[in-house]
Amino acid sequence: MNILLVEDDPDDVELLLEALHDNNIEFMMESIKEGDKVLSYLELCKNLPDIIILDLNLPKMHGREVLISLKGSRFSVIPVVILTTSSSREDIDFCLKSGADTFISKPSTVEGFNKTVMTIAAIASQTEKHLR
Repeated sequence: MNILLVEDDPDDVELLLEALHDNNIEFMMESIKEGDKVLSYLELCKNLPDIIILDLNLPKMHGREVLISLKGSRFSVIPVVILTTSSSREDIDFCLKSGADTFISKPSTVEGFNKTVMTIAAIASQTEKHLR
């Protein structure tokens, strides 16, 4: 699984990496810390990600804006999982209506991160089958 993680908190990056390893998920992951860099990264990358994991609270460009930009671009077929500290109904509704595949509030436990990576892997594999 080829993952693009858009996340500015190094602790959350580390927790996600650990959960992926702990669950024996084969992956490659690139990480971007600023929202305004996502589209330019995708334009230049040789292997598009199977899935984008997107935080909402990002420097330079909010995750909501990144999501709208992604879904309005030629990269709109790449599934997007929102993984954020927010659990507000407004954020959830906005993201799902704007094309996110799912919305996950960041878990606070190792077990929660394990469940999160299994959800991410399931979404990525469903999409991979549809694109073949």
